[in-house]
Amino acid sequence: MSNHPEPAQESSLYEHKHEAIQRPDVGVQEGFRDHKPPRPYRYDSSLSPELCWDETAGREFAEWLLMRITEAAEQGEAAVFAEALVWHGTGETFRSIRECVARLQTLTSPFLNWTGKAERHQISVPTIPLFVHERHSTQGILNGLDSYRQAGTNLDLFGDPQLDISEKLEAYEHKGPWTNRMVLGDSLHVMNSLLEYEGMGGQVQMIYIDPPYGVKFGSNFQPFVRKRDVKHGADDEMIREPEMVKAYRDTWELGLHSYLTYLRDRLLLARELLTESGSVFVQISDDNLHHVREVLDEIFGVNNYCQIIPFRKKLMPLGANLIEGMCDYLIWYAKSKPVVKFNKLYQKSVPNPNSRWTNVELPDGTRRSLSAEEKQNLELLPQRAKVYRLVSQRAPSYSEANDYSFVYKGQQYSSPRGGCWVTSKDKMELLAVANRLEAEGDSLSYIWYHDDYPFSKINNFWTDTSPVQKKSYVVQTTGLAITRCMLMTTDPGDLVLDPTCGSGTTAYVAEQWGRRWITCDTSRVPLALARQRLLTATFPWYELDQPTRGPAGGFVYTRKQNRKGEEIGGKVPRITLKSIANHEEPEMVTLVDKPEVNNKITRVCGAFTVEATLQAANSLLHEQHAVDNSVAVQGNAVAYLDRMLEVLRKSERLQLPGNKQLLLDNVQALSAEDYEYLHATALEKNGTDKRIAIVFGAESGAISSELVFNAASEAVFMRFDALYFFGFAIQAKAREMLEDRKKMRIPCTYVAVTPDVVMSDLLKTSKSSEIFSITGLPDIVFYQTSEKTPANEPLYQVKLLGLDIFTPHNCETESIEAHNLPCWMLDTDYNGMSFIARQVFFPKTAAWDNLQKSLKGRFADSVWEHLAGTTSEAFRLGTRKRIAVKVIDERGNELMVVRDAAEA
Repeated sequence: MSNHPEPAQESSLYEHKHEAIQRPDVGVQEGFRDHKPPRPYRYDSSLSPELCWDETAGREFAEWLLMRITEAAEQGEAAVFAEALVWHGTGETFRSIRECVARLQTLTSPFLNWTGKAERHQISVPTIPLFVHERHSTQGILNGLDSYRQAGTNLDLFGDPQLDISEKLEAYEHKGPWTNRMVLGDSLHVMNSLLEYEGMGGQVQMIYIDPPYGVKFGSNFQPFVRKRDVKHGADDEMIREPEMVKAYRDTWELGLHSYLTYLRDRLLLARELLTESGSVFVQISDDNLHHVREVLDEIFGVNNYCQIIPFRKKLMPLGANLIEGMCDYLIWYAKSKPVVKFNKLYQKSVPNPNSRWTNVELPDGTRRSLSAEEKQNLELLPQRAKVYRLVSQRAPSYSEANDYSFVYKGQQYSSPRGGCWVTSKDKMELLAVANRLEAEGDSLSYIWYHDDYPFSKINNFWTDTSPVQKKSYVVQTTGLAITRCMLMTTDPGDLVLDPTCGSGTTAYVAEQWGRRWITCDTSRVPLALARQRLLTATFPWYELDQPTRGPAGGFVYTRKQNRKGEEIGGKVPRITLKSIANHEEPEMVTLVDKPEVNNKITRVCGAFTVEATLQAANSLLHEQHAVDNSVAVQGNAVAYLDRMLEVLRKSERLQLPGNKQLLLDNVQALSAEDYEYLHATALEKNGTDKRIAIVFGAESGAISSELVFNAASEAVFMRFDALYFFGFAIQAKAREMLEDRKKMRIPCTYVAVTPDVVMSDLLKTSKSSEIFSITGLPDIVFYQTSEKTPANEPLYQVKLLGLDIFTPHNCETESIEAHNLPCWMLDTDYNGMSFIARQVFFPKTAAWDNLQKSLKGRFADSVWEHLAGTTSEAFRLGTRKRIAVKVIDERGNELMVVRDAAEA
């Protein structure tokens, strides 16, 4: 009888048990029928500072409010507001004269205006479902490797077979229907999907937004995972660490006007997602700090402003003409300030001898003033010496009961001149017994040891947040700033959203502190970096207060002291004059950033999914004849096609392997009456003048095999020389069809488009290398090894050879070597739906080093060498007898091939 896990059990390592039904796998796109119309969001475009009736678009609203107030005065408030009155323009409801007056007053306030604001009283956001493309679990990957040891195979995978990985490796599991989420798509569409498809309004506790800081016309975006320099060099000049990337682009169509519209729209939806006690933080520089504050005032209300937090972000000044700027800013608003969740944060304080901390009590009880040398360096004091200061015992107001004489150490002290003592005589006796009094002139003062409470509240000026080492990402925010925001406004188990993923710092911090998280980005590059960062991360194991509830049950905090008597735990006593005088136990303060840590457990990132706002594979023709066949839907498809043609005309150079480029010229639209599947034509200007046909994939869909076949047939019939498919995604089957030149009868090329070119208010005007890239298919060898399991089952391996890319200008195939690819993944039991990453590889990087050190002895070095290489570990096939290999190229594109067991 075999003692190894069955294939089905191995597969279950990755099944996320509590998947929400609103998040179907990407494989069911074709059958998805739950389509919803776009969601309109109305907003107040504001009036001018005065009620100028002939100049403001809000005149009708103001007159309507005045009419309701007049009616209430004449007919009585109860009669007019028996039912809530609704203003049709914005959908606002009013239930009293007070509400009408308050709203009317807001219409007379000064406001921030910009081009297009007054003309647009609402936005229409496509309601697009989120499909699960990938499922990830670091614990699942390592447990999958560990299962071979349990199976008793002869493979040399393990350093010490006596060590049990399950005793040391853990991940937090959030109870209920939840898995953390990483989403590819426009943040506006993602947030609307969360609201409309998943009903998540009012469920997010904290939103952290780190938008582009400013507007730079013609700014250069470098869309490579492994390459930060904007110059194009040879592959061997590329930076090997995939974290190094510059992934923000900020070329805006209308400059600051587009920027403010972009931000306002997303903040509107952010407000809808927040809980009543929730908070939003916007990270910004001083360039547009004033404008962003005004936008937040409009959306969240002036009364919900909490704080502006300057935080240091730079290690060294960068050379300004005037005074150097060293900080950025966090603007904090609450959904409802009276009920906002807030945890006080504290930091270790150091006595400042230049203030009143000028005395010391030595270990033998002797008290004296600090010497000049000791004031400069407190480390000169002996161990367990206690620095203290004297606090006056004079009360702020007079009380006859506290006006008395007091004898201390044989000397009588009268109450402070012209006043009284701060406490009663019997309590003063307790202070004397506790040796907490000292003569100061002709009076007695209270002795306040710095160790009574060596912590201070963290205020709104953070000078300790600058990075201490080289950042792993060009626009990476220091984790300490986000950590403080998160600890201040959330509890373990709360949900955090970051619609500006970047390097994934917010998700990383949320994972560390046991918060649930969602993050999204329009660019594939940041998601590729965040995926690697999370999969290979290790975190402290914070002890759970209620393990059955997971992180939502909170962490354990205990009081601990080191050998010096210093408080180092999460519970610290606050000793005060009051607690001593009243003979009370001191208050215990919880330091929320110091939960109890179990150093015997290595914690890895919990399970998460990679999702996208891509619907079922379809064509623009299908979009034009959508479910309701409405004129609006047809108009949207036509507008999208026009936009894509405009972008292509401005970015006619397509990036090829080896830093070569392909130039297209004379891009022209084709008539919809004459062509059913083809959208445009152009000339290929690489010394060939080939006449090519162009097809654009749908804005919210993947290119299907049906579209590929039909478009190729039409292009052949119309005698085009080549066919190009421009899309945001393509089905694996369709991608393989493009490589079959004989079947297509025409050279076909797939060109990946960066998703953010269709963001509203954002028009790409920079180089084509930022927008379009020709992609290929992974070239793999799938083979059966000579090893077998004790049950005589065959074992298989996969070797990645590289990425084959068809270059249409010479009809040849060029290859990118496997070790030059940032990441590749293997699903050993592919179900045709979502991709389950059972082995993940980061060639030629040290990405897995943290885990290797933490799990020292659990695996042989060869295992980690495989995970940093191009050959997989040996594996058994799952029940489906089918594998899938997904490769992430340097631009973040995801390229996949599927192989059946018969092809091994």
